[in-house]
Amino acid sequence: MTTPVTTPLRDLPLLFLGSGADPASERGVDCPGDLPPASDPELVERAKAAKAALGDQVFVLGHHYQRDEVIQFADVTGDSFKLAQQAAARPDAPYIVFCGVHFMAESADILTAGHQRVVLPDLAAGCSMADMATFDQVEECWEVLEDAGIADDVVPVTYMNSSADIKAFVGRHDGVVCTSSNAKRALDWAYSKGSKVLFLPDQHLGRNTAVLEMGLSLDDCVTYSPHRPDGGLTHQRLRDAKMLLWKGHCSVHGRFSKASVDDVRARVPGVNVLVHPECKHEVVLAADQIGSTEYIIKALESAPTGSSWAVGTELNLVKRLANAHPDKNVMFLDKTVCFCSTMNRIDLPHLVWSLEALARGEVVNQIQVEEETAHYARKALDQMLALP
Repeated sequence: MTTPVTTPLRDLPLLFLGSGADPASERGVDCPGDLPPASDPELVERAKAAKAALGDQVFVLGHHYQRDEVIQFADVTGDSFKLAQQAAARPDAPYIVFCGVHFMAESADILTAGHQRVVLPDLAAGCSMADMATFDQVEECWEVLEDAGIADDVVPVTYMNSSADIKAFVGRHDGVVCTSSNAKRALDWAYSKGSKVLFLPDQHLGRNTAVLEMGLSLDDCVTYSPHRPDGGLTHQRLRDAKMLLWKGHCSVHGRFSKASVDDVRARVPGVNVLVHPECKHEVVLAADQIGSTEYIIKALESAPTGSSWAVGTELNLVKRLANAHPDKNVMFLDKTVCFCSTMNRIDLPHLVWSLEALARGEVVNQIQVEEETAHYARKALDQMLALP
């Protein structure tokens, strides 16, 4: 269990969905769905002053999907696991301010030293995908697998985008955590230990990796729904399957469709479609390249001048990549703007509030994972680090 230090939170208004970009511009960055600027023009200066006052006492982490107004204050940017590793590599910093979402801050707390304090500027910054698999639901699933007589053959694998409770469950059952970039390595390891895998909580990453990289068929995969008796599956279907996929998904990546790919190809001749493996299987099949957030960034860095790219991932990152590569035509894959709503809870007002509180010696919104949960979650994370 995770026990946050309770503090008052402001219920700030959110703006995430808007009309799409002007097709004539062919740029997903030119759209009326942009988030508004911070209302207080002094916020930037206040953030600079608080961070300067803290000096080496604070280390600020910024996930790639954060807004630019937050990213500008990050000491390191990256994906969730890279940031947790970076936090662990800074033992001299007593305060880690994690500009991301809840499960990321939990992982940072698990991997950092006992004297370090991990702060999440807004406790409402959760993850819809991680919330789709609760501890009680996964425990019930395991009981179903036991009733079907296959639990001893199943190795649980959980995506990094899961709660500490789920990582701990996986650790207790001798499983492993994976990221979008090492999912195949994690599955290779899992299948060397058992004949079946329970993949949590993102069905799309599990299915895409199993079929496109492991050579399994779609018939080898079944989807377990926590909202249906026995997951909506017969015991025989569970026995026949090799990949048991949890019915979860990313609310951002799950919105992309085959129609999105067809539309951008019709509008932009020669466009390269680059998508994240959290996208639906039919979208991944229609794309030119598939890869993790870090893969997407590197692909754009190495792309030739003048090339066109439709990127299927979170809009803040796509906008940042478009601005970083003005010599290339970088656009959002879908016409409809879609920010990660929970990631965007971390805004400049919350960051300033957190930093100024730390500068006063007050630790707010601290994320603390209970000791036993942290122990088993760390076991699953360590197994990932030990993958060949």
